[in-house]
Amino acid sequence: MSKKLSIQTLCVKEYRDDKHKTPHQLPIYATSSFAFDDIQQSADIFAGNKDGFVYSRYGNPTVDIVAQKVADLEAYGTGLNAYGFLTSSGMSAISVLMMSLLKSGDAILTQEDLYGGTTELFNKVLVQLGIKIIYCNFDNMDEIEHTIQTNRDIRMIYFETPSNPVLRCIDIYKVARLARKHGLWTCVDNTFCTPVIQQPLGLGIDFVVHSTTKYLNGHGNSIAGIIISHHEKLKNQIGTSLKLIGATCNPWDAWLLNNGIKTLCLRMSKHSDNALQLAQFLNNHANVVKVNYNGLAENIYHDVAKTQMKYFGGMLSFEVQGNAKTAIHVMNKLKYCTLAPTLGDVDTLILHPVTSSHLRVDKKVREANGITDNLIRVSVGIEAVEDIINDFEQALK
Repeated sequence: MSKKLSIQTLCVKEYRDDKHKTPHQLPIYATSSFAFDDIQQSADIFAGNKDGFVYSRYGNPTVDIVAQKVADLEAYGTGLNAYGFLTSSGMSAISVLMMSLLKSGDAILTQEDLYGGTTELFNKVLVQLGIKIIYCNFDNMDEIEHTIQTNRDIRMIYFETPSNPVLRCIDIYKVARLARKHGLWTCVDNTFCTPVIQQPLGLGIDFVVHSTTKYLNGHGNSIAGIIISHHEKLKNQIGTSLKLIGATCNPWDAWLLNNGIKTLCLRMSKHSDNALQLAQFLNNHANVVKVNYNGLAENIYHDVAKTQMKYFGGMLSFEVQGNAKTAIHVMNKLKYCTLAPTLGDVDTLILHPVTSSHLRVDKKVREANGITDNLIRVSVGIEAVEDIINDFEQALK
């Protein structure tokens, strides 16, 4: 080639690796498009007659491999064949799913104590598309069924369990059974648990979403989300919406996610062990009014959690004695824990929901669902647990 082409052309021309090496680690396919051998191959792939890649917004080997890996984890041991679509964030995963399945006039039945961003998405974006949002108490199955029976526009039931940030635990199997009875779709945000702790698909749920930014990645160095389902007939429908909306994940973030998943089982076990010990310490502290952690035997959701969770997870929240000023004072006194608007990293992270994640949720709604001014959310890390406890002990004095 060097004898036939000019040096300028040689600079531009892509060299190919034709040695057919098998990499030990997943490669990053950092390319926007893929070349074809000939026009017929291009036509066949575009028409869907042959498998292949054309453009990374449509699909990318790194992204697709990691998506399938997460889907396989969610379906592990259930006997289901699941697929996954990695998206640009957890919020885009929710958005794409709802826009794929719902139309103007349809309604979503959900809970009030969702992640604040999800609540905003529902109330500020989806309602503008003509999709109605209906709230009810997910602790009461009779209320859920009554709400379904009196609102015939409901097409989707969406919930988090445990919820963010008060850790409400919803009986997944019972909700799924109700939804099947009335012919409704169900979706669970499984970000807090990951499939290592909880597998909603195996309990009858149709769709699972994650902010993979959190525990699945675990190291705070990428942002992505995922939609997972076993309904093969809907795969093209969801994939087409994702492709056209353009909320696809990029190969670098997918690769970082893949690296994080390798230690997921180890991390979730340690997160859970540390969280239980911290919860027990806080539960016995004179300056703590309430601890939200399903691993505590006296927690009202303890029995439900035991039926559907392998561990109790690394998330907890607690109310300090006092008000918002007191909570902020305690948080500012922490020396080793990090104040950051995320969760699921290997280090312990703290957050004040009413001034951050749930700032734009109506105050009456917050208070009715236990999101009080003196509530502190903790994503318990995998450090030595005595260091975490000592830090909270000195801050709470």
